[in-house]
Amino acid sequence: MIITGPTGVGKTRLSLRLAQIFNAEIISADSMQIYRYMNIGAAKPTPEEQALVPHHLIDIRNPDEDYSAAEFKKDADKSIKEVIGEERSVFVVGGTMLYLRVLTKGLFEAPKVDYALRERFKALCKERGNTWLHQRLKDIDPKAARRIHPKDTFRIIRALEVFELTGKPISRHQEQHRFKASFYDYLKICLNMPRSLLYERINHRVEKMFSQGLIDEVEELLKMGYKPNLKSMKSIGYRHVVEYLQGKFGLENTKEKIKQATRHYAKRQLTWFRYKPEVNWYNLSEEKKIIEDIKHFYQD
Repeated sequence: MIITGPTGVGKTRLSLRLAQIFNAEIISADSMQIYRYMNIGAAKPTPEEQALVPHHLIDIRNPDEDYSAAEFKKDADKSIKEVIGEERSVFVVGGTMLYLRVLTKGLFEAPKVDYALRERFKALCKERGNTWLHQRLKDIDPKAARRIHPKDTFRIIRALEVFELTGKPISRHQEQHRFKASFYDYLKICLNMPRSLLYERINHRVEKMFSQGLIDEVEELLKMGYKPNLKSMKSIGYRHVVEYLQGKFGLENTKEKIKQATRHYAKRQLTWFRYKPEVNWYNLSEEKKIIEDIKHFYQD
């Protein structure tokens, strides 16, 4: 069972209720919830919520540790096998699009990381900036550049690495693989709601994060030695609060920037889900129908 949808739509709360009904454990498919100490900004299930249902792949890396989609698939496969071995159902819950794709369709065989090459690209990024690096990717692989955000340094560098090591754009590798393999039999539930309501929920959630102590959380991360240039610290919310602490923006301006960035991310997620034929769309209010459809799936 996969429960996904745009950020802020209500996946966590619904999945907890459903998991209790169907004797399930939850595999997190969220690229931020893997990090320890990043709780508020990652909208991580609270300790009380995690106590209701066993969760997997939460708090498995420190903020300065790398974690690839391939590692996620390996870890998720292992967790799924363990849960099934205990004769419990599996609910994969999250909105990280790449994680869901590699879990269900696999990855093309990418070349191994060349750390010397990676350091060279990092140095170029530091010297010339993200915009220059993204433009370089655009020149060699326009399709990948359209999919990768200009501030997503990690994925930009990886795409450039693949081109340098293989002489072929990463988008070409992906098209040839086409994610044709299917590793699991699953029902993919995608939650949605009217766009205006979703954006209202996102705005409210951002305000709640600040009231819960998002600024204190970021300050503590910095005190622990986690630098602003880390991939984890460049994510939505964290990078904005860092800029606020550096005096670049006021509090209200910072909140608005986070709301806007989160709304844009939700829009990209919805666009991606819309082109996936295996997606079954549900409004959050259709909980009874979701329960019935899950029952039918398990009975078939």
